Amino acid sequence: MKYFFGILLFIFLGFFSAQNTAAQCSVCTKTSLQLGEKPAQGMNSAILYLMMMPFAIVGFIGYRWWKNNKKFEEQEARDTDNPL
Repeated sequence: MKYFFGILLFIFLGFFSAQNTAAQCSVCTKTSLQLGEKPAQGMNSAILYLMMMPFAIVGFIGYRWWKNNKKFEEQEARDTDNPL
């Protein structure tokens, strides 16, 4: 469990420390250049936020799947060790 939280902390620190990111596509780049400095930074942050949400959802589903599979394997191992 400590290993999981260490990886999660590393990922979040990586995302929060990336301050100088560019827009993701040419249309977004042109739009952010027309908006100015502050709104462009907000737009880039929003793009990164929207990009992160599908990864977080898939990661959560994968973690729950792994946890349930691990529990099932432990139960199956106990059942095979103590047959009736």
